[in-house]
Amino acid sequence: MKVCLGSRVASLAAITALCLLFVGCAQTGPPLPPSLELPKPVSDLHATRKGNRVTLTWSEPTLTTDRQSVRYIGPTQVCRSIDPEITTCGTPVATLPPPAVPPKHKSSRTTPKKTEAQKAAAPPPTPEFYLDTLPANLQQENANAEITYAVEILNPNAHGAGLSNRVHVPAAITLPPPTDFAAQLTGDGVVLSWTSIGEPRPVPSIEHRYRIYRREVSSGDGSSGGASSGNKSSTDKNASDKHANDQKANAKNANKDLIAGEVPLGEPGPAHFTDSGFEWEKTYLYRLTAVTILKQPESEEQIEGDDTPNVQIVAHDIFPPAVPDGLQAAYSGEGQKPFIDLIWAPVTNADLAGYNIFRSENGGSSEKLAKLNSELVKSPAYRDSAVASGKTYTYAVSAVDVRENESQRSAPTSESVP
Repeated sequence: MKVCLGSRVASLAAITALCLLFVGCAQTGPPLPPSLELPKPVSDLHATRKGNRVTLTWSEPTLTTDRQSVRYIGPTQVCRSIDPEITTCGTPVATLPPPAVPPKHKSSRTTPKKTEAQKAAAPPPTPEFYLDTLPANLQQENANAEITYAVEILNPNAHGAGLSNRVHVPAAITLPPPTDFAAQLTGDGVVLSWTSIGEPRPVPSIEHRYRIYRREVSSGDGSSGGASSGNKSSTDKNASDKHANDQKANAKNANKDLIAGEVPLGEPGPAHFTDSGFEWEKTYLYRLTAVTILKQPESEEQIEGDDTPNVQIVAHDIFPPAVPDGLQAAYSGEGQKPFIDLIWAPVTNADLAGYNIFRSENGGSSEKLAKLNSELVKSPAYRDSAVASGKTYTYAVSAVDVRENESQRSAPTSESVP
């Protein structure tokens, strides 16, 4: 009986020790408190203003304040104030609903440390944005006045860990765009016209100007559509490479807004600007906006107002160069083969390719002038050696551009060969 009892006691002691051993192995430290699931405050809030609209952007937090992966996100409060610093949100200007796709649930209470390669391969935080409309009563004719913004992301229980970084936008008033903005293609360029409202009453440290934007419209993939076979020569390959590089450069510039020019508001009334910085045979969109410039002691800040609607221009060159002027003819030939030298004032068009020379004999009409040159004459001078004694020659000159648009002929001039 004693042996049996002792055996039972020994078995119980062994089982108890084994249980204590398992419990000791599972216990790695003190028990963790429950997480409050508070998303970390946003640290990358940015703000941009155009007209009376302010665009706020930030990244959705991925960690909580206790360094755990965010599992649940509640609403986001957007805070706005005329004070330079916001300590509490107070009444938010907007409360955004939780994201439609909540963060992926992770069962682990801790976030393992990631390697640099894992960090680089990890997807970026989800971007968020909000578009705020500034009420008129917050806009001021004051170069130093600002509007302050912050956001606070709450947990599902409507608790947050604090406001984001604060951002500021100027509170200055912006001007409306013209309502009659128009564009017309001419030989000198694209003439843009509108009616200026004129410079408002002077306000210290505030100026205004009109800004014109030009955007090239992409024409597609630019493929020629032709087929080729056989081996290409090195010349063909070089030409093909150059064409491909040109296409890449054009694609890079297409759909990109460039400032074509700026014009002071000046006096109220008609205003215009001629853009000559475009390329012929391309399509462009133009728009205009009024810019408010805030002058500071060591810097300046600019706020663009609303844009005019885009106007489209197809820059197809059908415009000839200017008509050559000042044509003169002079005979030479004493003691040598006779010739007549022609000179005229150079045509200054940027796309000038050269000149054509026309001549008739013995008082022929200007309509019957025959062209002398087989190739374009590059300089504003020409020597006619095919002349004979006893004849009178009448000359005229035209200008031709790189797209073969030809001007009218110049006023004729005559010279006799003795």
